[in-house]
Amino acid sequence: MEPPANPGDGPPVELELTVENVESALCQLYFDPDMERKNMAQKWLTQAQGSAQAWQFCWALLGPDKLPEVQFFGASTLHTKISRHWSDLPTDQHEGLRAQLLSHILRFSSGPKMVLTRLCVALASMALNLIPQAWPQPVADMVRAFQPQKPDSEGGAGAEASQDPHAHCLALLELLTVLPEEFQSGRLVQARRAQLREALAGEWAVVCPMLRQLLQSQDSSNQVKDKVLRCLSSWVGLDVPLGESHELVQDCFAALSNPELFDTAVETIVTAISQPDCQRYIDALVNLMPLVLGLHDQLKTAAQDGDMETSHGICRIAVAMGETHSRYLQMVLLEQVDHWQEYLALVNMILYCTGIPGHYPVSETTSSLTLTFWYTLQDDILSFEEEKQAVYLQVYRPVYFQLVDVLLHKSHYPSQEEYTSWSTDDKEQFRIYRVDISDTLMYVYEMLGAELLSNLYDRLGRQLMDPQQSAVWQDTEALLFGFQSIAETIDVNYSDVIPGLIGLIPRINISNVMLADTVMYTIGSLAEWLADHPVMLGGILPMVLQGLVKAELSVSSVSTLKRICRECRHDLAPYAQDILTVSQDVLLKEIHKSSQCMWLMQALGFLLSGLPVDEILGRLHSLITPHVQRLDTLAQHELNPTNKQSIVHILGMMSSLFTTLDINVQADSSEGAASPRLTPSQTTQNPVSSGPSSITQNPHKNCMPWNTGTVAVCGVFDKSVRTLLHDFGPMVAQLSEMLGQIYSAFPQASALDLARQMVHIFAGDEHHISDIRGLIEVLTSATLTIFQQGPRDHPDIAESFMHLHAQILKRKPDMYLSDQLDIKALFYCGECHHILLTEYFSEVLLSLNRHCPALLSQWLRETLQTPGFPSAQVSTEQKHTFSQQLLREQTNKRRVKEIVKEFSLLCRGLQGSGYSDY
Repeated sequence: MEPPANPGDGPPVELELTVENVESALCQLYFDPDMERKNMAQKWLTQAQGSAQAWQFCWALLGPDKLPEVQFFGASTLHTKISRHWSDLPTDQHEGLRAQLLSHILRFSSGPKMVLTRLCVALASMALNLIPQAWPQPVADMVRAFQPQKPDSEGGAGAEASQDPHAHCLALLELLTVLPEEFQSGRLVQARRAQLREALAGEWAVVCPMLRQLLQSQDSSNQVKDKVLRCLSSWVGLDVPLGESHELVQDCFAALSNPELFDTAVETIVTAISQPDCQRYIDALVNLMPLVLGLHDQLKTAAQDGDMETSHGICRIAVAMGETHSRYLQMVLLEQVDHWQEYLALVNMILYCTGIPGHYPVSETTSSLTLTFWYTLQDDILSFEEEKQAVYLQVYRPVYFQLVDVLLHKSHYPSQEEYTSWSTDDKEQFRIYRVDISDTLMYVYEMLGAELLSNLYDRLGRQLMDPQQSAVWQDTEALLFGFQSIAETIDVNYSDVIPGLIGLIPRINISNVMLADTVMYTIGSLAEWLADHPVMLGGILPMVLQGLVKAELSVSSVSTLKRICRECRHDLAPYAQDILTVSQDVLLKEIHKSSQCMWLMQALGFLLSGLPVDEILGRLHSLITPHVQRLDTLAQHELNPTNKQSIVHILGMMSSLFTTLDINVQADSSEGAASPRLTPSQTTQNPVSSGPSSITQNPHKNCMPWNTGTVAVCGVFDKSVRTLLHDFGPMVAQLSEMLGQIYSAFPQASALDLARQMVHIFAGDEHHISDIRGLIEVLTSATLTIFQQGPRDHPDIAESFMHLHAQILKRKPDMYLSDQLDIKALFYCGECHHILLTEYFSEVLLSLNRHCPALLSQWLRETLQTPGFPSAQVSTEQKHTFSQQLLREQTNKRRVKEIVKEFSLLCRGLQGSGYSDY
């Protein structure tokens, strides 16, 4: 399509609807570089399609002298009018429209394809509007119209039909293909959809013989046969009975030998045999079974030749047959020996697909298709009653043991050299593939039970103990991978092979990274078992610590140590020093990335939590001192992004440590003993407080200059406060001072959230109320300054601020009696911005009304009397009503929210409010 001489001269929106203006708008849409003008043209063309004139000008756009883009718009307009504005067309024009559409479809049968398809969709949409009353047999009429006829035949199509029978055949097939598709995509009420489905299903008796004839004919081109296959797929979507189409589906198998038709034939066959309704036609499925099995030789040849597309397609057919109809086929075939052997042959064919040669996804992509089949088959078997189940288990146990061998082989890594050459995407796909294999092995365990673990253990023992065995590392890794897959989700605590496995693991050479990774994960999966058998820890922990010092084993070794420290914390005292020494070494050498360092600190928190209280302080001091010193050193240097990142990293590690360091967990193992609360003299030496107290020694150096550091610092103390509760008392004064300084310099919601925790715990303690009050005064003053600039730029601060004051009102309302708190400004601030903060502000108002109603009444009266406040939309009477309704509620939180919400809506001028009557 050639652009106009001046693309900017397109039609404005108000131009009349003429063919010339439509073409001009299309040029503007396609070629004008100005997006605003493109959008203007698009809007105008959309309006044009909806107009009454569109019924006329669309035919002119389809003229043979028009450009394809113009013709396409004309055909699309026809479809739009028929599908959306059908009721606008008088009934007496229906016949003429049908004749015109048929004539134009024949005219465009040789192309352009996009125009032909839109015309076919338009006629299909028309048929759906007229079926069944006004057009009872549309398919038969369409077929008749496309047959070579005399010139005076219906619709005047015959003369044109004799010009190019091949093109007309393709056009007819296109029309028959889009008819079901238009039905599927149409917006129809349920009753009408059911009526149309029934009518179209009745037309299948005309379509099916024609498709069979074309597919079997030697004269049919590959292009025609491809369209036949696509047409069948489309009609299968209407749930046409397999009993009425299985012969046509059988014909499709012949197309699999034609490379040009192979892909389409696969899609068609899979679609046909995957319909749920097919289960009602079990005889038809049984008749298709030999054809599926007959593909086995073609499958093997393709696999040997490395033809992934062919093997992939045949596998899809086999899996569709086996997976969709597993239960129903087995129920019938169990009583028929010949057919039973056929189904077993199908299972073995799928097993071959699972073990197809090559590494997924580099040299094969087929095996992954089969994995869900094995779960489906197992689920079907276990769903039968015991008698039948026993028969099936007897038949399938050997198959499932073969499957285990195949899965373990398919999980093999390639050589280190080959694996290094894989792309990142290939490695990720292989990882996901192994996860799928892992899930499948878990399902297989439900079939084979403890015998599977024994089988894996025996094979691993022979590899590691027999000097005659020449197993490569991949064999050992695969067996461990199998163990890990099962142990991750199945309770193996009672398995009699786990002690032997724990004894074998130290014999494994973990010089290979992939093998070492799996060793780590396998140990981690047995952490709960080790907790019940702590005597085995001594033989296994050295391997974990050996892996911990290797950066390439970072994720697996750290996660495994964390699991062991969490599950076995009460039995790790003899190994604590070794764990702490190695861990501190790798942390100081920065062997691991930041996220793994956080995990490692969590692991050490679990470890320390399991030690006697009098031992924790010394070990904790040794652990955190180097990091606190590093923090202090960094804070004294000139600011730069690297220093900032390091500070946040160290604070994050300390926060992670205090997340899991909880000395009170020891009460869990002391047979119901009370939590070991510390005495006042012990509190100053509380292990959990020693880290945070180091930070508070010099808040200016450690965190004042860094906005991002505020979040990390508050994170450390938030974890500490939550863990220690009242034992945090000796640090309240220091933390209050530091928190006020931090927030005044860099306001962050995290500081307000930490202050809320401190109010919750310490506001009722007379020893700390002075410090808490001072902190609240500083935070409130700084926040009010922000609010004067507009809280909409800081919604997180506004939310946390309201939460903080709601907590104050609950815990210590008399704090508002302080002369240092500007109560009126605080209330004015909240009231002024209640549109942004209504849910949280309602909590503040409820707390005020519950604890100091007289003051609330006074503040409401003084604040709301200001003209135009909080909005010019509300009158004095409406403000008075709001105050009275609010003051009546001292307990009903829901009702207060409703009152505040209604007033908020009124302030914005929204109608429908309960105040609109005043």
